[in-house]
Amino acid sequence: MIRFDNLPPEVMQAMCTPMHNILPPSNQSSGSLYLGSFSAIQDASLLRQHNITHLVQVLDVPWLPVSEKDGFECYKIPIQDEGSVDLKPYLEAVCSWIARALGQGRSVLVHCQQGISRSPAIIIAYLMRAHHMSYSNAYSFVLRKRACIKPNSGFVRALQEWEAALGSSARPGMTRRFTS
Repeated sequence: MIRFDNLPPEVMQAMCTPMHNILPPSNQSSGSLYLGSFSAIQDASLLRQHNITHLVQVLDVPWLPVSEKDGFECYKIPIQDEGSVDLKPYLEAVCSWIARALGQGRSVLVHCQQGISRSPAIIIAYLMRAHHMSYSNAYSFVLRKRACIKPNSGFVRALQEWEAALGSSARPGMTRRFTS
C-alpha cells in the first residue's frame, strides 16, 4: 500500500498538477519550457492553450494519446525509470532539439509517466547545457518549480558525470557560469 499522508502539501499539489512552467519565454521570440506527467498529454486542448507544439516523450510505451498525427512535433526517448538505464547517450541530442524549438518560439513539454524522475532529469540536463548550471543548481531550480521531482539514482549519477564532461569540454578561454 502506498502512503501519502507523510508528504508535504506542496509535493501533493505538484503530483496532482499535470504540468509546470519551468522556463517562461525569455523574450518575444522564444518559447516556454514545461515539465509534466502523462496526464498532461491526455488533454490536447490544454497543450494548445499553453501554445505547446513540441513534446519530449520520455517513456517506453507502445502508444501515446497525442503524437505527430495530432499536429505535435515529438521527440521520443524510450527508456524505463530504472537506475540501470544510462541516460547520457540521449542528453546531447534532446538538449539540442529543445534549444532549437525554444529558439524558434515554440513551447516544449517534457513529460514521462509521473513527471517525477525521467522528465525532470531531461529538464535538468537542458538547464545544465543551455544555461550553464551545475547539476545541483539545475536540480534546485526545477524542484522550486515542481516540488515532487526525484530523479532516480542512476539518472542523478549520469547527470553528475555529464556535468563533469560539460565542464571539461568548455572551450579554452571560456568559463562556465553557474546560476540558479
